[in-house]
Amino acid sequence: MGYTYGRRFDGERVALRMTDKKTDAPTWRKPAGVLLIVLIIGIWSFIIASQWEYIGRWPIWLQGVFYLIAGIVWLLPLKPLLIWMETGSFKAPKL
Repeated sequence: MGYTYGRRFDGERVALRMTDKKTDAPTWRKPAGVLLIVLIIGIWSFIIASQWEYIGRWPIWLQGVFYLIAGIVWLLPLKPLLIWMETGSFKAPKL
């Protein structure tokens, strides 16, 4: 058992939480999660890029709005994936 330390706004060192060295060891979920993130980016990029003929006919301002939204939408599945990588559950832990 040990402690994870941090600093308060005034610079004082404080214990944030107790840690169990066994559970803080890297797990297979982190590399698997990174691969899933890369896969999500690749698939999403392919889907968006394959629509270029259709989207290219739109006015430039509408294309900009579309690509702005498409550039944000792929982030939606990342929060549960990142939580899973850290905890092993897709739901955030209760504090």
